Amino acid sequence: MESGRAASTEAGGGETFTSTSRRAQIVAAAIDTIAEVGYAQASLGRIAERIGVSKGVISYHFAGKDELVREVIADVAAKGAAFIRGRAMSETTASGRLRAWIESNLEFIGAHRTEMMAFVEIAWGSRGDQAVSPAVGAVLTGGVAAVQELLASGQAGGEFREDFDPQVMAMAIRGAVDAVPPRLARDPRLDAGHYGRELADLFDAATRRTAPRPRGRSR
Repeated sequence: MESGRAASTEAGGGETFTSTSRRAQIVAAAIDTIAEVGYAQASLGRIAERIGVSKGVISYHFAGKDELVREVIADVAAKGAAFIRGRAMSETTASGRLRAWIESNLEFIGAHRTEMMAFVEIAWGSRGDQAVSPAVGAVLTGGVAAVQELLASGQAGGEFREDFDPQVMAMAIRGAVDAVPPRLARDPRLDAGHYGRELADLFDAATRRTAPRPRGRSR
């Protein structure tokens, strides 16, 4: 007799549509539960109760809470990256891509508040946890690296000032963006789109190459 896990896979070894759908349902329930009760209180039992299944159903698809949480991180990061990349890469200039990157980040945050609350809860709750914390760090570090590369490219192309450190500027941009989800938790009325436009204006001014002053008499 085939085991349940073997029966749920196709001949080629891939998961069936039903198995994939169930995993997605569990991930979505984990996001909602973590956002609602916090990382520490989001047990597998609570997550299972949210979708009306036994804890064993979750254990069938995920080895434990750590694996499920890492899947949550990967899911949120992948959706955010796809949305932001699609907006930013449609721009033809470095300054346009920087503005699009900032604004689309905030647009995604504003449209996916529950996912952002869950990510913040995981980031704070898993600090020092070697099973989960590195996955959070990889997402944040990857975001800084992407912006740093964009800034360096803009400097090389002559669009951005050459007298700033791309890594420092990228960290400042990333920090400004990452400050929004915790703020949303305290103030649900926060207009993330407005915040994004303001940030884009701020960092456009901070990176833009200014035209040289014309020579002549000083006043």
